[in-house]
Amino acid sequence: MGPGNDTPISEFHLLGLSEEPELQPLIFGLFLSMYLITVLGNLLIILAVSSDSHLHTPMYFFLSNLSLVDICFPSTTVPNMLWNIQTQSKVITYAGCITQMYFFILFAELDIILLTVMAYDRFVAICHPLHYTVIMSPRLCGLLVLVCWIMSVLNSLLQTLMVLQLSFCTKFEIPHFFCELKQVVQLACSDTFLNNIVMYFVTVLLGGGPLAGILYSYFKIVSCIHGMSSAQGKYKAFSTCVSHLSVVSLFYGTILGEYLSSAVTRSSHSSGTASVMYTVITPMLNPFIYSLRNKDIKRALKRFFRMADTKGTIILR
Repeated sequence: MGPGNDTPISEFHLLGLSEEPELQPLIFGLFLSMYLITVLGNLLIILAVSSDSHLHTPMYFFLSNLSLVDICFPSTTVPNMLWNIQTQSKVITYAGCITQMYFFILFAELDIILLTVMAYDRFVAICHPLHYTVIMSPRLCGLLVLVCWIMSVLNSLLQTLMVLQLSFCTKFEIPHFFCELKQVVQLACSDTFLNNIVMYFVTVLLGGGPLAGILYSYFKIVSCIHGMSSAQGKYKAFSTCVSHLSVVSLFYGTILGEYLSSAVTRSSHSSGTASVMYTVITPMLNPFIYSLRNKDIKRALKRFFRMADTKGTIILR
């Protein structure tokens, strides 16, 4: 299905984070570095979990899925941005914009729902430790991840199909470094009332709902920890949640920061700068947050590098 019948549109212009020519090399180098660190860091988490049988548990199964999403999430926006800077072109085709929007919404929502599932996993582990392996069975873990994908795909499909119904007149410039849903809808010259209603409804349902689930899980976790008699048990239980809680705080904090920034300044460019936090920086920091305080991940990574070094030595001989 193409764009509205009133005006055929073939492309949009992405204005990026800055239109200053002297800043483009700096932006290119910065984003390339962050993207490579993101991909490498999350890939190492996936390799560590998959190569170590001791990490074949529900918590690390969900973590490896989160790492996969954190590779895909910035991959929907950063490579295209780097290409545009390198070629000095701001153009993105209509089909390319719709495709980018679809996958951006998909992986953003997947990130949010996976964090909620991980909060539930910590709740079961701390509040029901004796029944943990029975409740968090491989079948349930696989089913939870499948539900995450189905919900994210349906939401993304709904949002992009509604954008396809819009007509665009003369203004094709997007003051952002990617095709952000709200920015694209604002460019339409046809009625966007239904789009805005669905957009805000989905934000509350699939953004606020998971946040409420996370908060409820941690409320129950704090209650369970408070009821423990051993100080060592309290510390051990809480320490398993610190990494996840840090990631949740960082993700939701940066999203809230973006909306507050856009609401206060009313500037699309400042909104684009703020969105860098949750689209690029958060996925880059997640591997460091999960590995720096996690002895199991550190041990698995050391074992993985040792195996890789041994195999490399054998091949060279």
